[in-house]
Parts: sequence; C-alpha cells; structure tokens
Amino acid sequence: MHAIGVDIGGTKIAAGVVDDDGRIVAKTKRRSRGLGVDELDAAIVEVCAELAAEHEIGAIGLAAPGFIGADQATVRFTPNLPWRDHPLRDRVRAGLDLDVPVVVENDANAAGWAEFRFGVARDVDDMLLLTVGTGLGGAVVVAGRLVLGAWGVAAEVGHMRVVPDGQQCGCGQRGCWEQYASGTALVREARAVAATDPERAAAILAEADGDPERIKGPDVTRAALAGDPLAVDLLAEVGRWVGEGSATVAALLDPAIVVVGGGVAAAGDLLLEPARQAFGEHLSARGYRPEARLELASMGNDAGIVGAADLARL
Repeated sequence: MHAIGVDIGGTKIAAGVVDDDGRIVAKTKRRSRGLGVDELDAAIVEVCAELAAEHEIGAIGLAAPGFIGADQATVRFTPNLPWRDHPLRDRVRAGLDLDVPVVVENDANAAGWAEFRFGVARDVDDMLLLTVGTGLGGAVVVAGRLVLGAWGVAAEVGHMRVVPDGQQCGCGQRGCWEQYASGTALVREARAVAATDPERAAAILAEADGDPERIKGPDVTRAALAGDPLAVDLLAEVGRWVGEGSATVAALLDPAIVVVGGGVAAAGDLLLEPARQAFGEHLSARGYRPEARLELASMGNDAGIVGAADLARL
C-alpha cells in the first residue's frame, strides 16, 4: 500500500509517496517559513492532494517538530511553527477528499522509525536514534515498538540534564544534553575561540568571511574535514558528549544500536569515533555485557517522509 509522508519543518514542507519497501516514488515540497496557522495547514493539504491525484493512497503520515499528543492527532507545541494545541490531523482530514487514516508523529520519531524499518537499524529490535542538529532530538524503539510515553512526548533525550546548573537551554532548564551535543554547542564553542584567539581559529574564520558571529556548524565541519586541528577538536568534544550521554541512556534502555543522524553527523568519523570511545569509557559494567554499536544514520533527508508514511500504515 502506498502512503504519503509529510516532513514539516521550520523552512519547508517536504512530502512523498512511499511504497511498502520504504522507497519514495514521487516527491513535492512547499515553503513553510513565515506561514500562519491556516496557511500552514493549507500548504500541507495542498501537497497531500497533489500527490494523491497521481497515486492511489492508503494512509497519510505527518511528521512535525515539537510535542505531539499521544492521540497522534494534536500538535501540543512546536517552537519554530505557530501551532499550539493544534488539531492538525483533523484539519488535514477536513481539507482532503480522501477517506484514509491520517497520523501525526514527532519528526525525530518518524526519522527513527525509518532507520528502524529500512535503514541501519533494520536488523535489531531495540534502538536509540539521536538527531544531532541545532538541538538534540531522539527516538526510542523497544521490542520493536516506538516508545511514545503516557502523553506522547517520550524520547526527548536532548533535555536530560547532564550538567547541573550548566548552559541555559531553550526549554527553560540548565545543563540539558543538547547544550553540549548539538550544532548549537559546536557553534557556541567555535565562536568563543574565534573571538578570543582568532589565529588559532583562522581556518574556521576563513569559512565565515572572517566574522566570528557568522560561523555556522557546516563551517566547522568543512574546516575539520580539511584537517584543521581546532575544528577536529571541537567536533570531538561534541562527539564525546554524544557518547557519554548515550552510555547513560544505555543504562536505562539497553539498545542494540545507537543511530546518529542530523546535520552534525555529516562530519562522519570525526564525530562518531570520539562518541564510540566515550560510550565505551562510560558504559556501566563494561566487559560484562554486550555493547551497543554506534552507527551513522543511512536514510538521509528522506527519513522523516519515509518514517511518517510507514507509521501511518500501522
């Protein structure tokens, strides 16, 4: 059965028709930046109608950032879009002339499900996915089931507190894991060094036209891939936090694999090898238990589309 998956982000809406094997057979997209609630809903309806006009569709999955209710119908809160306690499923259903199931899920959960069903974690039953981007998102699969929690907001691993009274987090707390294992952390540290020791940060500054405030995560990654020692060290520090936090999660959930995705994962082994080392160093009872493997995500930017579509079929 073909299903539509829609990955809704702060800048764009990407949608695709997905077959039973996780292959995308058609795609379309729309802009989302700056849209109000009604305009955003209309754009989602529009991409679904466009794809359904050309393909026989049995279900629709919507992947949205933020807190999704356990009913898989309501967007409770999303920081970069205007939805607040918004009945997204019902609004999309009302706008479409289709009698098919519509399911709303968190975007990291959708990406994690894609990796579990069709990607690097397809051979296991227990998985932790980390999306290392601007923040740190997560998805957890236990015994072959996506963990949603009592109210639908489980697996927000980026907001585990790892440093008491540490860096201020956008969630209102201090010391959250995503303040140390994310693109935000990478950029914060790179800018700090560039402002105080520009000679040491010369390679990174060259990627940002010499302005510390213009440094972005990909600038650090490019400099690191070119061999710049500072950039390599900065990525290794983020990787260390990824590994340490994953070891803490492993004490609770015992996953067979930790899948690392998101924009910062473009650094590859420069991020993953320090993460693997730190994971081993901080894993409880190491030597007396099997160890999860840490692997890069394999589904790329299509993971949200594929995962959302597949979840809608369940």
